[in-house]
Amino acid sequence: MLPKINQTLQYYVVSTVDEEAEGKFDCKSRIADDRNDELYMEWPLQESTGRLKRLSLGDEISAFYITEDGVKHFFNSYVTGFIEDNIRLVRIQKPDPASITKTQRRHFLRVDSMLEIAVLTPLGDRFNALTEDVGGGGISFTNDGSVPLEVGQTLECWLLLPYKNGTIEHSFFKGEIVRIVEHATGRNHVMLMFVGIGDYERQKIIRYCFERQLEFRNR
Repeated sequence: MLPKINQTLQYYVVSTVDEEAEGKFDCKSRIADDRNDELYMEWPLQESTGRLKRLSLGDEISAFYITEDGVKHFFNSYVTGFIEDNIRLVRIQKPDPASITKTQRRHFLRVDSMLEIAVLTPLGDRFNALTEDVGGGGISFTNDGSVPLEVGQTLECWLLLPYKNGTIEHSFFKGEIVRIVEHATGRNHVMLMFVGIGDYERQKIIRYCFERQLEFRNR
């Protein structure tokens, strides 16, 4: 699978003279366009410095991108040129799909947390619930069983995320039910795996998880 427009690339410059940065995917950029044999990406930001990364014609890069199912795809490419198109863009050679390698699903940090979640089922039923745990790859929640749910169903969900600085965000995602445990109390424990979530939405959840983990450690 080739990277798509608006997908985020993380990479390092193989031909860099900065040995300390080599092997660290410290540069980040968004794919702005796909034309013939080339990808056009926005000028990269070097995350360790917060500054734009200078690139030169012919620079070799080693990059990865993450698909919605949380799988990393790696490829190598090189800078083929630059273009001014409202914003300055970098042209890189489009990788051969056969050369792209991928890793297994990432293991995301998961934390126990009771958060409000609004759910829409494929049949149009809506209900609110509370999560039991949250992570970058999925969540689990409990409900009273009044709305019938089945393993394999895909639910549309809106998760309320309160951060330590007082701001509140909503993260939208689609999650597939992978397991349902019925308790003697009549409540159900429902486990979801993300099957449709944008990078920005996932990052909001991951940020909350890290803040929550730090809170646990500081108690």
